[in-house]
This record gives sequence, C-alpha cells and structure tokens, in this order.
Amino acid sequence: MNNNEYITISDINRIIKFTIESNFELRSVYLKGEISNIKYHGRGHLYFSLKDETSKINAVMFNYKSSNMNFNPKDGDAVLVHGRISVYEASGSYQIYVDSMQLDGLGNLYVLFEQLKLKLHKEGLFDPFKKKKIVRVPRKIGVITAPTGAAVRDIISTINKRFPITEIYLFPTLVQGDSAASNIVKMIELANSYDDIDTIILGRGGGSIEDLWAFNEEIVARAIYNSRIPIISGVGHEIDFTISDFVADLRAPTPTGAAMLAVPDIEEVRRYFKNAQEKVNNAIMNTLNKATQQVLIFKTNYILNNPIKLYEMQEQKLDLLCDRLSNALKNKIEMSSHKLEIIKSNHIIKNPGILLENHKNNINTLKIKLDLLNPVNVLDKGYSIVYKDNKVVKDITKLNIDDNINIMAKNGNVIANVRGVNKNE
Repeated sequence: MNNNEYITISDINRIIKFTIESNFELRSVYLKGEISNIKYHGRGHLYFSLKDETSKINAVMFNYKSSNMNFNPKDGDAVLVHGRISVYEASGSYQIYVDSMQLDGLGNLYVLFEQLKLKLHKEGLFDPFKKKKIVRVPRKIGVITAPTGAAVRDIISTINKRFPITEIYLFPTLVQGDSAASNIVKMIELANSYDDIDTIILGRGGGSIEDLWAFNEEIVARAIYNSRIPIISGVGHEIDFTISDFVADLRAPTPTGAAMLAVPDIEEVRRYFKNAQEKVNNAIMNTLNKATQQVLIFKTNYILNNPIKLYEMQEQKLDLLCDRLSNALKNKIEMSSHKLEIIKSNHIIKNPGILLENHKNNINTLKIKLDLLNPVNVLDKGYSIVYKDNKVVKDITKLNIDDNINIMAKNGNVIANVRGVNKNE
C-alpha cells in the first residue's frame, strides 16, 4: 500500500469529531446519572464522569456554565444534565459538554418544563400576534385562584381599591396537587360560559417549582389558549415563570400585579375625565367666544344694520348694467346703418349691368391670351409638330434611323419612318 494513503491520528480524530457533531440528536441530549471522579479545576471548570449501572461517559462543564448552578456537585450525586456530545481531539475520547445540571428529582421537572415550553412554542401558543387585548375598563372580572390565602385577598383588595365599581366573580380552584390542573381547566371553562365577564385573572402565591407545577401542565396551557376571554396570569413571585405566563394574554409578576393590570386606577380615571372635562369646557368656551365675536361683527356691520342700502346698491348696479346694454345696442345699430349706407351708395350695386360687362371684358381678354398660347394655332401658319412615342420632338438628336414618328399638320396627321437625320451645321 502506498505510504501516501495513510492518514494521521489527528486526521482520524478530526473525522470522528465531525461525524459526531454532525449528528443532530447528539447536539442536544438530556442525561441522568451519578457523578464520579469530579475535579474542580483552578480556573473554575469541572471535570467528572457520569455513570449508571453498566456504563459511564466523561463530562466537562466550563466555568461560565457552572457559575449558574444553585448547588455544589460532588461524587455520588444523582444529577440530570443537558449538553452536547463531541470529541476531545488531543486524547481521541468523546465526552459530553454540559451546559446545565440539576439534582435528580427537582431537575427532572426543569427538563419537563423546557420540553413542554419548546413544544408549545413550536405550535404557536406563545405567538404575541394571537394574544387577546385586555379590556381597559372592565365591568366584571373573573378570578381563578384558591378561595383562601394571601393571593385571593390581595387580588380582591387591589381591585376594590383601584377601581371599586368593577364586579368580581370568584371561581375557587385547587392550585396545588394532583387534581389542581384539571380543576383549573374546569374553572376556566366555567368562566368562559359567562357572557359579561371582560377579563380573567389566573393566579396563586409563590412557592417551589413543585408547588407551582399545576400551572406548567399542558392541559392548563391549552385551556388558557382556547379561552374566549382574555387571561392575565399572575403566578408566584416576580422571578417565577410558568407555562401559563407564556400562554396567557398578559403576564403579571405577582397576583397583586395581575389585579393592577386588570383595572385602571380610579384616581387616574378621575384625573383623565377631569382633564377631558376641562378640554371640553375650553373648547366650548372658545367656540362661544368666536361666535360672540362674529355676532358683534354682524351687529356693527353697516349693510346689515341698513338693509335698504343693500337694495339701493343693487338698484344702482342694475341701472349701470341697463345703460351699458342700451349703449351697446345703440352702437351696434349705428354701425349696421353705416355699413348699409356704404352698400347703398356703391355704384355697382346701383348698376349691376356694369359689373356683368366688366366680367365679359375680362373673359374676352383671357380668351385672347389662351389663343395666343395655344400651340395648335401655329399649324394655321404652315407649321407642323413631330411626335415620337407621344412626346414632342424638340431635339433632332433624339431621333434615330427607322424610328416611327407622327407628324401633326393643320388638317391631319402623317405617320412616317425616319430614313435619315441631318443635323444643322
């Protein structure tokens, strides 16, 4: 085998790395296992192995990823990790590059949360263009939460304080436990059966991820999305995010925040209407002032106070127009009369025979001129005209021996054949 056909170790490791990294399924993997041989590097990186009953895989977690963890991993910890599979070319070993790690149990919920979040996002349940507009001044609000506890008290007291004219319908539900999700869905559907509810608040107080898990269930997310009535989600504390927050038409950081977003502040409404009233009053006063000024102008107007003057002015204008019309007609008649006198004084009009005699003389003159110019008249003097091909022969050089010619005389034509041509010397 030719030596050129061999490749280096670096080449084969690079090929293996490219092959592994080209696999889409290995770019994002979720693994669970037990930590062993963990080493904390001086620069903050973590090197360890993940193992189960029969296998293990090397792992590395760089410091910019590990700094986000809320626990210090150690040997023997059961963990859930997310990362990508690749090859470390220097040693030719494959390993997982971890970007997140949670203790097993609690961490499993985070994985389920991220998976459902990705699924619903792809389906368009988080699309901001599909979210319903919150009614700015609601008449009635439906509150879906536990019937006891701080959350319901905060929601009701905030609404009553900010906008007491709004009616509140409470739809009590479980907010924690195995039956909470289905109970929340039933309350959403029940609230939607009311025709006069403008807004729904879905909320509960803070807690751990397990406590809030009912608001991360898929059936709750789809019930929120399918709600006819816009929903404000106020679940947990400001740092807590649930699937309900992403699907809802509006997310509030807390239940109290949801109540504040659901209704306007009555003091702000009062200020708004007060400002609006002032603007309307000012507009009315401005209009009245303008109208008053206009009336004053009309009252001091000379013509309006002396209407007969307006009539007199129009009468005067009419007189002027009548005078102009009369003068125009008079001038027209005078011009026509003058033209008629000129016509009547014309001697030709008086003696039309003179005009006829003049025309006869002109005709005779023209006839004499035409006779003089008529070429046929020269034939009376003994001349003749030679034609060749129906054209007058003006130049003897145009004739050739044996040409047929036509000679026109006074009393007829002679057809001849040229026997010879003699030019003048």
